[in-house]
Amino acid sequence: MSAYHNQMVAMIEDSAMAPNKTIPEKNSYDVVIIGGAMMGSSCAWFLKKHYGFDGSVLVVDRDLSYEFASTSHTNSCVRQQFSNELNIRLSQFTVDFIRDFKQFMAPEPDVPELRIQNFGYLYLTDDPAKAEILKKLQAIQSDLGAGTTILSPADIAARYPFYELDDIILGSLNTKDEGYFEGSTIFEWFRRSARHAGVEYIENEVAAIARTGRKVTGITLASGETISAGTIINASGTRASKTAEMAGFDPLPVEPRIRYTYIIEAEQPLDQDLPLTIDPTGIHYRTYGSQYMVGSPPADDYPRAHDDFAMDHSYWENHVWPILAARIPAFEAVKMVNVWAGHYSYNTVDQNAIVGLHPDCDNFIFMNGFSGHGLQQSPGMGRGVAELIMHGAYQSLDLSPLGIDRILEHRPYLEMAII
Repeated sequence: MSAYHNQMVAMIEDSAMAPNKTIPEKNSYDVVIIGGAMMGSSCAWFLKKHYGFDGSVLVVDRDLSYEFASTSHTNSCVRQQFSNELNIRLSQFTVDFIRDFKQFMAPEPDVPELRIQNFGYLYLTDDPAKAEILKKLQAIQSDLGAGTTILSPADIAARYPFYELDDIILGSLNTKDEGYFEGSTIFEWFRRSARHAGVEYIENEVAAIARTGRKVTGITLASGETISAGTIINASGTRASKTAEMAGFDPLPVEPRIRYTYIIEAEQPLDQDLPLTIDPTGIHYRTYGSQYMVGSPPADDYPRAHDDFAMDHSYWENHVWPILAARIPAFEAVKMVNVWAGHYSYNTVDQNAIVGLHPDCDNFIFMNGFSGHGLQQSPGMGRGVAELIMHGAYQSLDLSPLGIDRILEHRPYLEMAII
């Protein structure tokens, strides 16, 4: 179990939160959100609290402890180094949301100030073709106001002398509005403030979804209750495809992919922050307080069962640590402090979110397939889906390039900067 998860649970289990209910208060709701983790709670908050939706909202989640939710195992960082303008814009809104968090949550009392720990992201490459891609992406990011710069190996060594760079061609670095933020705090306040605004949360499971023609009409809970719904939102994380199939749609290209996280202490700590470094090998590593966080996909990156969080403990010794120590020789002597596994809700088509209405249905909305960057996109996604419900169209930022029609029509909207 992750330290992030422990912090999150401690925050949400306070006296201000009602005990978890399993049965809804009513048998009809204007909006039913299936999944109450970061995406579902962001949407609930923007809808009821931020935009003042006067209808009823029910959030159904199978486990309100969120022990196995992707939200609970995230590394909680934000970056603007994406390949698509829309993803960059979404991150920029997240930066604004973090910076103005107290104002967004007003008049809730005791809302904390939030900030980004700007250690930055550093992409390293040893491939000439990828180096050219990083240069092109830097130009896109810079035009949109990001602080990304291209660095030669000599530039990198001057800034960060602890790297071994003999194989590196160049790097792409941004330390402006890129780094760690307290996602657990945002999640807590989304839930708390949404409840204060009238959103109802229950711990139950959706067993069936009723649909007639172009309308979904309601859900049946595992406990037997039938609930009518004006709009249904699929925010069910790695179970997104199952939820879509219950509503009569084709399976989504979204599956659980396991990711390993390691927390280490160095015998010789670095004398400056370690940027979140994306190594050419696919592992990444960064400052984590006085410790360091290392992340990696497994050797065989295949879809897992929803409850499969098994660690391959030999993988650290045989693969991850040798790569890390070769890149940062100071990490030849480290001590393992903690390990955990989490799941990406991985979109196998283009590693981008699937958001919005289905073209064959007027009231079923997708919020799925974020492929590892969901937490940092949750404010913009919640805002966008709330606008879609309130106004019938996106108002602040057009999310239509992420619509499911591109999946149905085999038009990938590829995001190249996936970690």
